[in-house]
Amino acid sequence: MTATVLDPSTVAKQYRAEVRASVEARGRAPRVVGLLSQEEGPAATYAHYATRGASAMGIDMAVRQVAPAEVVAAIAQANLDPEVDGIFLYYPLASRAEDRWLRELVDPRKDVEGMHSYWSRLLYENRRYVDDEQTQRAILPCTPLAILKLLHEAGMRGTGEEAPLQGVTACVINRSDIVGRPLSAMLANDGARVHSLDLTGSVVFEPAIGRRAHDVRESGVTRAEALAQADVVITGVPSSSFELVRADEIREGAICVNVAEVENFDESILERASVYVPRVGPLTIAMAMRNLVRLAATREA
Repeated sequence: MTATVLDPSTVAKQYRAEVRASVEARGRAPRVVGLLSQEEGPAATYAHYATRGASAMGIDMAVRQVAPAEVVAAIAQANLDPEVDGIFLYYPLASRAEDRWLRELVDPRKDVEGMHSYWSRLLYENRRYVDDEQTQRAILPCTPLAILKLLHEAGMRGTGEEAPLQGVTACVINRSDIVGRPLSAMLANDGARVHSLDLTGSVVFEPAIGRRAHDVRESGVTRAEALAQADVVITGVPSSSFELVRADEIREGAICVNVAEVENFDESILERASVYVPRVGPLTIAMAMRNLVRLAATREA
């Protein structure tokens, strides 16, 4: 078996077209303010590509270079500016603890990343809509959402009738608040069983079958056991010292997704996986801009 390499840019095209059509129908280009504190590195690179991607969808994105001490004031200014439809934070802006707090300062109605606790609470409670009438969909975090779209494109399907991903077992190596934790919750809310691994150990996200939302419990599952069981493997470890996932660790035909800016998979997995996704960035930007259009439409309704 030789894995199919899935290019996220190809998948992103349909969503960029969808966003572009929504922007054209709206009659005014939505405006996003991005806040960046680093002049170079992954965050600066991401800001460059996000700005270019937004422009291609007809969206006005302005990235502002701010010192860590200026971020709070910059967020407040963007929150109050009626011409600003969305706010994008490029991490790290300060320390990890401070960045978590800064996310809470963004007005949820302008949170294109879907990282504010208002949206996180809906996600972890598996509430798909904001209102009882189900007219406004909840905003989902853009990177985990992009990963789910790529997994669907790669052929991830459930085998049961109670939930779309019933019968799927996933291994997510990353439990950050930005990627791994929300992704595991989203997979489990759709019926998958998820082994979540990080430096502190492993937990399992039990599927939301027979209950409103997923459940999380401690687990003694090892890396070897989790990888051997997984139909889907997603890694997001931002360290070159991470022990690469090898072909002999994964199931034949597994779908593998690399989220980190460094490679987490050994090239041997191409001989055993069915589909390999080397990056997710282009689709993440499309999902963020789709969130933007939905937020802007709700605010103007």
